[in-house]
Amino acid sequence: MQTYLTFNLAQSIYGIETSAVEEVFFLPEVTPVLEAPREIVGLINLRGEILPIVDIYLRFGYHSLEYSLTDNIIVIQYHNRRIGIIVNQVREVRTFPTTNISKNLGYDRENEEEKEISLQKGIARTEENIVVLLNPESLTLTAKKNGDHDSENLLNININELEELKRESEHELQELRLFLPNISPEERTILQERSLALMSQNELLDTHHFIPLAIISLGTEIFGIDLKIVREFTDVLKITPIPCCPSYIVGNINLRGEIITLVDICGLLALPWSKQSSQTKVVIVDVEGLVIGMIVNEVFDVLLLDPAKISPIPTAIHSVKNEYLQGATTYGEKMLGLLNLAKILTSGGLIVDEAI
Repeated sequence: MQTYLTFNLAQSIYGIETSAVEEVFFLPEVTPVLEAPREIVGLINLRGEILPIVDIYLRFGYHSLEYSLTDNIIVIQYHNRRIGIIVNQVREVRTFPTTNISKNLGYDRENEEEKEISLQKGIARTEENIVVLLNPESLTLTAKKNGDHDSENLLNININELEELKRESEHELQELRLFLPNISPEERTILQERSLALMSQNELLDTHHFIPLAIISLGTEIFGIDLKIVREFTDVLKITPIPCCPSYIVGNINLRGEIITLVDICGLLALPWSKQSSQTKVVIVDVEGLVIGMIVNEVFDVLLLDPAKISPIPTAIHSVKNEYLQGATTYGEKMLGLLNLAKILTSGGLIVDEAI
């Protein structure tokens, strides 16, 4: 079953396979390149490796959107090719039934080569909207087909050459496609600080053994959950209460014809019970064939975690019962616990019975 990370770009919603997503971060300062392909708006130094930043709207042949400080970069890797794409907002991870995906997107083009390199892999239909599924192979090859410099040349730029480009750009500002040309000095400082944070780790990382995580909040605490057991994230739908059930059973929802039981695990973790808001989400997880929905206050991020960065549970999160945590790690300036959902849902104080 294929999962997709969905995101907003202008008024549209797009999805990219989670297997092709390396990490997500806020838009940093970007160094423009004068003769780069039109859709490559610049380069960044990501932990010692040069990463081309692509504007999908330019790739589609549209005018570029106005960038903002709240935009995100999604890093995509496919067949050893790596780019970052600019998006307005990362939404959630979704799984779409194959019956809801249309793949005949040739638009009656006779040229088979054009069909093969299409940016669109399919169109997914949901009850609320339409999601354009992007082709990671085409995205990572896009820069190779246009412009005076192909992406191979850009990927071969080293750190010293990037610094030289920065110095040259100071004298050629009028000719470059600049990011956020009208922002304040304070906002420019934020972009620069983000860039410094991204380049602070000089060694290149082998992400093959990294753990894909979804970062969520429960009450006032943040946690990481293994993305491999997450089937999708969804909004809180109409909940049907279930009489005579324990307090952690919130009720049932009808998710595209499938009845899913919702649970609130805050009580088990010694946290205040969740209060629903506009940010509240349901995480649909599949644990050893048991499919349930878990109420969370918010979904913040999807990222890859280096196992070496997992540490023993610190005193700062000892308020949560340690038996349900697999360790801890940092997220920005905060510390988060890694939830052992398999143990929470199948043993201990919370046992979800599908016959309820």
